[in-house]
Amino acid sequence: MGDPDPGNGTHPKGITVATTRTAHTVWEGNLLEGNGVVTFDSSGAIADQPVTWASRAQDANGKTSPEELIAAAHSSCFSMALSHALAGAGTPPTKLTTNADVSFQPGEGITGIHLTVEGTVPGLDNDGFVAAAEDAKKNCPVSQALTGTTITLSAKLA
Repeated sequence: MGDPDPGNGTHPKGITVATTRTAHTVWEGNLLEGNGVVTFDSSGAIADQPVTWASRAQDANGKTSPEELIAAAHSSCFSMALSHALAGAGTPPTKLTTNADVSFQPGEGITGIHLTVEGTVPGLDNDGFVAAAEDAKKNCPVSQALTGTTITLSAKLA
């Protein structure tokens, strides 16, 4: 029998197993004048990304920030959770467009996340869509990992 987890989250028999994804950052210098590079080790799907304090607390200027990375993770996780819930309820979406705004205040930290989702979901009214979106906001794994942060939501059908 094969390795129970060949590293891609599947068992040889097709059973889904736990996965671990990895990224690392090399930082050089102090906080205000230093800089770093984030590397996405697990997939290599995203090129190395530069990060600086200025890209976090001021203008991005072509560099990323921890908050932008959280926004990417949250918008994609939420979209997956909402899509799964809608399909499970018999109203699979045709399209979901999700935006995550992660607010950062120097000296305070991350002060909130606002999710905005617009969906095309045949056979579902706006109230049903909003209810499903609220449920996905509470239950997506990234939302649950960020429970110490206020997460708000705006949802509507396209």
